[in-house]
Parts: sequence; C-alpha cells; structure tokens
Amino acid sequence: MGGLVGGDSTEREHVRVAVIGSGFGGLGAAVRLRREGITDFVVLERADSVGGTWRDNSYPGCACDVPSHLYSFSFAPNPDWPRTFSGQPAIRAYLEHVADTFGLRRHIRLGHEVLMMRWDADELRWEIETSAGTLTADVVVSATGPLSDPKTPEVPGLAGFPGKVFHSARWDHDYDLAGKRVAVIGTGASAIQIVPAIAPDVERLTLFQRTPPWVMPRTDRAITAVERWLHRQLPFTRAARRGLLWGIRELQVSAFTKRPNQLGLIESLAKANMARSIKDPALRAKLTPSYRIGCKRILLSSEYYPALARPDVDLVASGLKEIRGSVLVAADGTKAEVDAIVFGTGFHVTDMPIADRVVGAEGRTLAEEWKDGMQSLRGATAAGFPNWMTIIGPNTGLGNSSMILMIESQLNYMADYLRQLGMLGGRVALAARPSAVNTWNRQVQARMERTVWNTGGCTSWYLDAQGRNTTVWPGTTGEFRRETRSVDLAEYEVVRVRERERVPAGAAPLPGALPPDPRASNADAAGSGSDAGGAEAAGAA
Repeated sequence: MGGLVGGDSTEREHVRVAVIGSGFGGLGAAVRLRREGITDFVVLERADSVGGTWRDNSYPGCACDVPSHLYSFSFAPNPDWPRTFSGQPAIRAYLEHVADTFGLRRHIRLGHEVLMMRWDADELRWEIETSAGTLTADVVVSATGPLSDPKTPEVPGLAGFPGKVFHSARWDHDYDLAGKRVAVIGTGASAIQIVPAIAPDVERLTLFQRTPPWVMPRTDRAITAVERWLHRQLPFTRAARRGLLWGIRELQVSAFTKRPNQLGLIESLAKANMARSIKDPALRAKLTPSYRIGCKRILLSSEYYPALARPDVDLVASGLKEIRGSVLVAADGTKAEVDAIVFGTGFHVTDMPIADRVVGAEGRTLAEEWKDGMQSLRGATAAGFPNWMTIIGPNTGLGNSSMILMIESQLNYMADYLRQLGMLGGRVALAARPSAVNTWNRQVQARMERTVWNTGGCTSWYLDAQGRNTTVWPGTTGEFRRETRSVDLAEYEVVRVRERERVPAGAAPLPGALPPDPRASNADAAGSGSDAGGAEAAGAA
C-alpha cells in the first residue's frame, strides 16, 4: 500500500487517499474506496481505537436519538440491534464490526493525530504531518465530524475549583460520583441522558439550565428475539422497517423547512409530556421553552422530566456565571456547593479545530477562509483547497433524521470525484470554483430563511458567530442525495502539474482513460439501500 517519495534522507510514504477520522464518516469512506477498487489509502485516527463520537461519548445513559435500523449503513445492515434506540456500547460494537467485516484494519493508523495538512502546489499533493510521522496524499477526505472536539466555556474561577471537572465527551470512569454533590452544566442532548442516569446515585444533583429544551417521549424498547430472527431470515422485513422509518421522517421535513407554524401540534404533545411528570407549576414554567419547537434540536427522553421531579435534584434556570472555590454561582445569584462538575456544553461545530490545521493553495488555513462563516460546495469541497473533501461538511446536518443517510450521499460524491480524477489522467487536481461555492451557498441560505432554525426565536449551535445557519440542510435527505449523485466538472477548475496552468473544466479525457461507472454513482433511495458508505450521538449533540 502506497509508496515512497523523495530522496534517501527525505523518504516519505505516499498514498492515493488519506482519510482523517474513523467514525461513521471515515469508516464509510474506507468501505467505499475499497468498493471503487482503491486500496492505496490510509485512515488516520488520533485515538487508540475506531468509533469517532461513539468511542468518545461513553457517559452514563449515552444512546442514539435516531432509530437503530435507520442509524446504520445501508450496505451493512444489522439485524441484531438490541433496542429500537440502541445505546453507545451497541453502536460502537457495530462500528468495530464494520471495520472487521470490510477488511479495514490494515488501512487504519491508530495514534496518528493530524497536526497539519499543507497543499503542495508544485507536486499537486497534500503534505500531512501527524503525531507519528509525515506522509503525502493525492486526495484528503476529512471525516473528523462536527462532534469531535468538546467545547468547555471559560468560566471565571474554574481553574481554582478544588473538585473534579470533566466534559461529557471525556467522561472520567475512574471517578465515582456515588454520594457526591454534582453539577451538570447545560441541557442539551447529552445532559438529558446523563441527569436521569446519575441522579439515583449522587447525593445531590444541580442542573444549570441556560435555555430549556423541548423534550418528546422516547419510545424505546427491546427488540424481541422474534423480530431479530425475522430480520436475519427475511431481509425484506429489515429493509421495510428501515424504509418506513426513513419515509416518515422525509414527510416531516416540510414543517421544519417551509411551514414552522405546523409544529404547534408537536409543541402541545411536548407540553403534555412535561405535565405528566412535572406537577409543580413553578418548575414547569422554568422548563417551558419560549421559542418554537424545532428551532433547537428536539430532544427525546422519557426519563428526563421524572428525574427533575426528584427531591434531590435542583434546577437552576440560569447559566453558570462564576465559580468561587467549590461554590458555583449562577447569573441570577443562585449558589450551589458541589464536589464535581460535568460540562454538557456541546462541541466546536461552526469553528472546528481541524480547520486550523488545513493550509490551502494560497497559504491560508481553512479557518482563515471560513472566518466569516463555513461554506463549501455541496457540503464537500472548499474553494482554495484542491483535492480536499469533507464528510459532514457545512449545511449537511439534520434536525429530524439519520446523518448516516447524508454521509452515504457524500460518499457517492467522493466516489465520483475520484472517478473524474482518474478520467482526467496523470497528476491532476480539482479545485472548486469560488463562483460555484458562492452560488451553492446563496441558494442554501435563501432556503434557510423560512426554516424553523432561523425563524423559531432561539439561539442554537446551528448558528455561527455571525448568526448564519451553516450546519443544517434545508431539505430532505432524498433531495441531498440527488444533489450529490455526481460531480459537475463545470463547478471545478482542473489543475495539472506538468503544465503549471489551469485547464478548462470538462477537458477531454486522456486516451485510454476509463469512463465513469454509472452503476457506482447512482444511489438507491435514501431509505432503502445505497452502495455508498457515519452520529449524532443523541448524547453528543
């Protein structure tokens, strides 16, 4: 696999493709590369095992808020999911199974954190510096994901806190919370799973809530042995189940993207869910959001409200302002003395740290290019960064369905991108035209104006520092699949090393070049079974 470049003293490994990250996106990319006949690639993973966000998020109660049969690769169905909404151990085991089943282990480099990637404009390749050495690659596929780097707020006095502090995505399993006074900061998807999981064991739990979430009941149950047997013996039953789950969610999209007022009935159901467990009117008032449901991610839990009704759980309806020794002080002056702090404060989504480590053709980092907001072409490529792609890029997130569907669509696009490079022949690069990137993003942002995420009256992690929604896709997963079915060369500039000049897009392929395989780029319906290759961890969102 790969080869060596450079002289005797500067020999470095060279590969056709370098994939960054080994979560759903990275493993899916690896499977798709092998299916395309590309074996000259590596998967660079900074940790000591695969799994991405499902490896990192191992906190008590961690589970997915997307049904299991939809939260899995269409090319690797799992008939033996234990629950309708499976927990973190089952999902991580599934990813390990994918790595083994598709022979990916020999491509995976554990303990290889990417420190810097630089585009070599002379050689048309990426120089990649890792914590374990340097290599080069013709193409980089960045699959680090938006839920990979935890965000911990800068709270005055935090450094002087004498107790234990950790983020939900870096849970300290060696620290026993039993009998401790614990503060949980944040009320996102992680916190609503952590609170009911630890409340019975701690002495007292204090939850600091800046903004209340909308919470719907989570209809989770064990999948019976009979169901699992049917899914193994009669695969069409498994496909039908997946298709039904997908179809229901596709029908919901218009309410989020075009008709937010239709969400009023869902709000009524969420309020009824709260009223069943929260009898105290004052507490219920603190837990009732003032924004339209769906503006922030709708959370699923049947245990969250009962946990908040416990006598040993306190809700502070105000954000954490400062820490004085072991005393936490909220913005409204409420104080709580605690032994441990758990931050459930999300991730660097619109300011992903990996962007600081990617240096493009003009010598600027991706973070510098995106200083006014992330933007890409079809959620995949960025102007100024040839032969570089991202999985789960800008405006590819979802508010109601499975990110695996979006990932598989992006892998279709990746596969055709590589086919186009092969057709062009020789050492060549594709560079997204700035005009194409701008046109795509103007269209996306215009559609975003009507969505509940922009009009619902909330501030969420979907929005960047400028208030632009650069994370969510304002359409159905089926529509996104059509938009990423193949690469349009008119949206790219073709760069060749031998001529040192740009060649008009759509140039004729070299003699003997193979045409693209239409079977490989045509995906099946999003809910049924694509051959392409994904977390949102409910607890990591």
